[in-house]
Amino acid sequence: MSISEKFIGVIKKILPSPFTIAVLLTLFTVFLALILTPPKPDGGMHILQLGGYWQDGFDDFFKFGMQMMLILVLGHALALTKPFTSLINSTLKYCTSTANAALLVTFITVAMALFNWGLGLIIGALYARKVAEYAQQNKIPLNYPLIGAAGYSGLMVWHGGLSGSAPAAVANKSDDIVGLESAISMSETVFSSMNLVTSILLLIILPLGMYFMGKRVEPQKINLPRRPKKEKMNPAVGAEKLDDAGWLALLFSLIVISIIAYFAFIKPEVISLDFLNLNFIILMLFGFAILLHGSFRKFNMAIQEAIGGAAGIMIQFPLYAGIMGIMKGSGLIGVFSEFFISISNQVTFPLFTFLSAGLVNLFVPSGGGQWAVQGPIIIEAANELQIPLNKCIMALAYGDQITNMLQPFWALPLLGITGLKAKEILPYSAYLLLLGLFIFISMLLIF
Repeated sequence: MSISEKFIGVIKKILPSPFTIAVLLTLFTVFLALILTPPKPDGGMHILQLGGYWQDGFDDFFKFGMQMMLILVLGHALALTKPFTSLINSTLKYCTSTANAALLVTFITVAMALFNWGLGLIIGALYARKVAEYAQQNKIPLNYPLIGAAGYSGLMVWHGGLSGSAPAAVANKSDDIVGLESAISMSETVFSSMNLVTSILLLIILPLGMYFMGKRVEPQKINLPRRPKKEKMNPAVGAEKLDDAGWLALLFSLIVISIIAYFAFIKPEVISLDFLNLNFIILMLFGFAILLHGSFRKFNMAIQEAIGGAAGIMIQFPLYAGIMGIMKGSGLIGVFSEFFISISNQVTFPLFTFLSAGLVNLFVPSGGGQWAVQGPIIIEAANELQIPLNKCIMALAYGDQITNMLQPFWALPLLGITGLKAKEILPYSAYLLLLGLFIFISMLLIF
């Protein structure tokens, strides 16, 4: 047995479920806050104050949690449309080995995630599942956990793409972003030369890395859980015919898309990328999902299937919102960030921002929530050290996304679709993390 196989075996034995991890992280955050942060004067017992911050986290992040759920569910619904399923099915004939399948799944997942993180996650999950079904039917030896990790690779690149939370937040500057004097266009963040080169390297190196890993790993027996049979669509009668009316779905979706286009390209005096925010992404997914499904009934059936895949995230999101509340209210996130700032200079600050963001993401896997509390600290430090703010924003984005490969929270829909367990994909997602570390750190040093 090789060292890598022993490592995989150890991980499978010791790693608990994602929900248990969320509970343990909550308790660990309370422990750190008790040790590293002082109680507020006249605020009562420290532990009770932390309980109040935990409750405040629920109130502060419910809106954001709803946005994340909508992006995930609508992205899943869009992935179930014929164009996307046809794209997946057309490439299955090339998945003749673990290596070939890992390369294809990683490439398509990363490409989709750069467009939208929810779409990339679900396309990756569905693709991994389809590959396993194809291998099982054609008796092709396959390492399914590796393919599952390939389907999760998009969560390591999403924050540098069009749906990135931090770039969208600064592009749509509001008064609650402390220290930000003016909006920073996506042309300076997502479409900066540094991020464009980084994205190209991710599209090349990650698939190739998974290809060579696929050459080394041993195939395993595939035990796919049975998926529930889809409900058959009975012929519509009476008023139900409106649910199947293609003209009505087409009309409504075109109205939604026209509204999006008006506010994005016609109303602004100067056309820019400032319209790219969470609500824009949600409306875009909503309009195109209805358009490509072709009827309200098909759209509603896809939504029902998608909601099941998001159930685990829905029940865990309040726990992570509570953790964020503790880190924000107690000042714990400031302790982490200010430590890295204190040992930084103009060269090392982007690197330490990257590392601190990765650390915080292990506790709070929420790019938008993390930016809300860590962003002002980064803005202040960047201004003080006279470092380009757009580079620091992308450093935070890179750090936030890379440790998703160790944090199984966003993998829950993929685990539900593929039937895999977090402990099975983690060794291979950790390998992706190592590849990402090389790319991100190199880019932050070169540019």
